[in-house]
Amino acid sequence: MLFLVPYPADRAPGQRYRVEQWVRLLGDGAVEATFRPLFDREAYEVLYRPGHLGRKAVAVLDGLGRRIADTVRVTRHDVVVLYREAFPIGPAIIERLVERRMPVVYDFDDAIFLGDTSRANRMFSALKQPRKVEQIVAGAAATTVSNEWLAAWARDHSSRVVVIPPTVDLTQHRPMARPPGTRVRIGWSGSPTTAAHLHTIDGALRRVLASREVELVVVGAPDYGLPGAANVVVRRWSPAAEVADLASFDIGVMPLPDDAWSRGKAGMKALLSMAMATPVVVSPIGANTDIVQDGVNGRHAGNEDEWVAVLEELVDDAALRRRLGQAGRATVEDRFSGQRWAPVFLDVLRAAADR
Repeated sequence: MLFLVPYPADRAPGQRYRVEQWVRLLGDGAVEATFRPLFDREAYEVLYRPGHLGRKAVAVLDGLGRRIADTVRVTRHDVVVLYREAFPIGPAIIERLVERRMPVVYDFDDAIFLGDTSRANRMFSALKQPRKVEQIVAGAAATTVSNEWLAAWARDHSSRVVVIPPTVDLTQHRPMARPPGTRVRIGWSGSPTTAAHLHTIDGALRRVLASREVELVVVGAPDYGLPGAANVVVRRWSPAAEVADLASFDIGVMPLPDDAWSRGKAGMKALLSMAMATPVVVSPIGANTDIVQDGVNGRHAGNEDEWVAVLEELVDDAALRRRLGQAGRATVEDRFSGQRWAPVFLDVLRAAADR
C-alpha cells in the first residue's frame, strides 16, 4: 500500500484516525505500508498559523516535487490510499494521473467539496478547486467516507462508496482514573482550525464557569481565550499526552455551528471522550445525532440556555456522569471501535487491488 497523505505522521487528528491507525490495527503482515506526506514536520508547524507566506510557498513547492515523484513510483504498489487530496491547489491533475496508473482508495471525512479554507490561509482560497473532489471520486476504485451525509454526496459521482465511520482504538483509549482535583473539568480537544466551533458556546461557558466550581480545559488550540472567565486551562496537543489529557476531563463537549460543513463532520471529538467513559454534550447536528442519543449515552444542547442547563446538571450529578459515560463507552465498543472496522477496511483494499 502507498498512502498519499497531506501531513507528517502522528500530527493531524483526521489523518491519524482515518488512515494511520489502520496499519497498526490490521496487524503484522496484513499490509506493507509506505506513507508519503505532502508536508514535512517543519512545514506543518506553520501551515495553519497566520503569516509565514514565504515558508508556506516553499513548503507547497517542495510538496509538489514530492507528489510528482510519487506519481512516478505508484506502480511499485498494489493499491494507493489517498486521503483528502494529493495536492491542495489547482485541478485534480496528480490525482487523475495516479488513478489511471493504479487502483486508488479515496478517503475523506469532511465536506471538502464545499471548499472551506482555514482562516490562516484564506487568501489562498481562490487557488483551490473543490469541484475536483467529484473527479477523484469518479475515478477511484473505491471511496470511503465517515458518514451517510458524505456518502449521499459521493454516490452522485460513483457507485463504489463505502461508509466507514470514525473509529477509536479501544486498546489505546480506555477508561482511566481521573487525576485528583477539587473542580469538575469540562474539556474540549481539537485544533486551531476547529477552535472557532468551541467559541460558539462562549456565552454558555462563561455562565457555567461563573455559577459552578468548574474548570475549562482546552487542548490543541494554544491561542484560545475566553475573556472575562476564570479557571480556563489551555494545553498544547501532543500525541504522547493525548490520552492523559482526555482522561482529565469529567465532561467532554463538542459544539458545532449549524451549517453544511458541520453536517459533514464525523463526530470524532465526541467519540474520543466516550471511549474514555466520559459523558459528552454535543450540538445535535450531523453525525452527532447518530452517535449520541440524548439522555442515553450523552446529551444534546442546541442553544445557550440548553448548554448551560445540561452542563450544570452534569456538574452537579456525579452519578449521572458515570451512567452516561459508561453508556458512551459501550456505544464505542459496539459501533465505533477500530478493532471492528479494520477488517472492513482491509476488504475494501483487497477489492480495490483486484479492480
